[in-house]
Amino acid sequence: MATGAKILVSACLMGHAVRYDGKAKPLIHPALDRWREERRLVTICPEMSAGMPVPRPPAEIAQAANGNNVLEGRARVVEITGGDVTQGFVAAARNALDLAKETGCRYALLIDGSPSCGSGFIYDGSFSGNRQAGEGVTAALLRRHGIEVFSDRDVDALVKRLAGEA
Repeated sequence: MATGAKILVSACLMGHAVRYDGKAKPLIHPALDRWREERRLVTICPEMSAGMPVPRPPAEIAQAANGNNVLEGRARVVEITGGDVTQGFVAAARNALDLAKETGCRYALLIDGSPSCGSGFIYDGSFSGNRQAGEGVTAALLRRHGIEVFSDRDVDALVKRLAGEA
């Protein structure tokens, strides 16, 4: 891949124990190994970049809303304990966008389901495990700024997208 496009990637997918439950969710894929060797990966946990602790209470976007609703001030991100963490998630998204811009990332590979990084699905805010189509706050902000976002389930689609640039 002659272009060497940079890819912003969720830290939990790279094996860092940064998820709300203090765990990682490592993604094993040969493309990741190749991109790592090519120094194309820029790793971030948006929530940690905004100072959120690990572990932390699970959070979801309330009332079946999505990341765009949060960015527009029409929805909140709440913890299972009832705490409002909206501002932290917005700050986390801004940090991820700033890092992507600083490092020239045109693509992002983010963990799906997260109220921050979800790009294909998120949870509906009921803390009952119900999924809905939608994106988290970071994924929404990155897309608004022209960064193509792929979920951990779509690595092959990212591979094809990058191959189209070569």
